[in-house]
Amino acid sequence: MPSRHPVTDATRGTFEVEWPMFGELSRALALRVVRSYDPELIIGIATAGVIPAAVVAAILDREFHSIIVSRRYRAEVVRETPAIFGAVPPVVRDRRVLVVDETCDSGTTLRLAVGALVNAGAAEVRTAVAFRTGAYEPDFHAMTTGAEIVLPWDRELLVGGSLVANPLLAGN
Repeated sequence: MPSRHPVTDATRGTFEVEWPMFGELSRALALRVVRSYDPELIIGIATAGVIPAAVVAAILDREFHSIIVSRRYRAEVVRETPAIFGAVPPVVRDRRVLVVDETCDSGTTLRLAVGALVNAGAAEVRTAVAFRTGAYEPDFHAMTTGAEIVLPWDRELLVGGSLVANPLLAGN
């Protein structure tokens, strides 16, 4: 999963996604999945992956759960490699699972999630992302881009009861 910080490689550029486009990409992702896979449940990777996962689950009328696979669990703790926080939902046992994240670059987060789901007894696991941004190829994706993705929910933060521009995106 790419960094959620400002772009450091100016050649990559930034791709800002508005809510309507996010909705259409989630719809396209759900359609791509259902054409060749019939998941029994959808697992979203928290935090940002739960949003497209919940939309895909709603469109496909499938059960939805989440797991936390993150490079950071609390704002003050940043990890170089992702880790799973908490337990995999036991409902994955013997079921076909689609694990969804918002983006993938190296695939480290998705591979970790797939391993955890397989270890928890999932019968089959496939991967899906809204944006493929690197060399890793998930089973399904809605769009491929080399740009840094800025999602609608990344633009503002609630600080002291007011929405303010995300300071991490000040340069974008």
